[in-house]
Amino acid sequence: MRPIRRILVAVKDPAAKSLPAVAKGAQLARAFGAHLELFHGISTPLYLDGYSYDQSIPEIERNTRGSYLKQLETVAERLRADGLKVDISATWDFPVYEAIVRRATRDGSDLIVAERHAKRHIAPGLLQLTDWELLRTSQIPVLLVKTPTPYRRPVVLAAVDPAHELAKPAALDREILSLAKAISTGLRGPLHAVNAYVPFPLQPPPRRLLSQTAVNKLVADTERAARRSLLRLVSPTNIPKAQCHLVGRHPIDAIQQTARQTHSNIVVMGAVSRSGLKRFFFGNTAEALLDSLSCDMLIVKPPEFAGRVQKRIRGIRFATPPTLPGF
Repeated sequence: MRPIRRILVAVKDPAAKSLPAVAKGAQLARAFGAHLELFHGISTPLYLDGYSYDQSIPEIERNTRGSYLKQLETVAERLRADGLKVDISATWDFPVYEAIVRRATRDGSDLIVAERHAKRHIAPGLLQLTDWELLRTSQIPVLLVKTPTPYRRPVVLAAVDPAHELAKPAALDREILSLAKAISTGLRGPLHAVNAYVPFPLQPPPRRLLSQTAVNKLVADTERAARRSLLRLVSPTNIPKAQCHLVGRHPIDAIQQTARQTHSNIVVMGAVSRSGLKRFFFGNTAEALLDSLSCDMLIVKPPEFAGRVQKRIRGIRFATPPTLPGF
């Protein structure tokens, strides 16, 4: 994991009264001594109808951007008064998730902070919901803010998979633990780890061929091996054994259960973007937990993950006004 020296906060509405992503981004910037950037992607389309505007396109572009920059500056001034180094930026670009990734990549950001989509994620791939697409496309870690309460010694939960049951690369677990350790240390909160495992082989021998004693031994041996793997994986982070949770359930259920039991404020987990039948078969735990987890989520990609967002800024999006029936 590279040090967190620059944090980009995606500000959905700079004029909003409550900006939890900004507040939490500022807490992290303070904890790491990092530079903070407040960014707003302007994606509102302009209709190609000369009668719709009393300004030229360049004037609309300049004035709209200036308005957002003024709002961002108001927020930035309050943060600078607390001693933080804060930049602001607003860019005409679309879609928003690509604009965020482009800006963060261009500026060498080490962390993106964004608010979660307010409603349930129904067909997120079709609707191109910003938070869902950030999980899918960003090679930079993404903190999705789901709760408005500021961090106060937050409980950080690292979700790992030492047996690679979900076909995730081994390096991803190291990235998850490294970032989770940095976050918990910076915010002075306890660090936990959770690992979901299969308590019984997927294709066990028929029970008539095994005595109950043999079945119990098989289950105990499986749990013992899983616990050894978990403790070996987390040993460099010095997480106490009492804070290492081994749960014999599906990963989604195991993470939900442990986050609830530990009153976690941040769950750090990995996401591997897949496509086609492989994606359908394995699914994606991070995406499935977007709606069900009640705490913030910090999503990490494997080191070899290649971003899928083009570098070139798209600029203003133009649209043709809808035609009325009969015309």
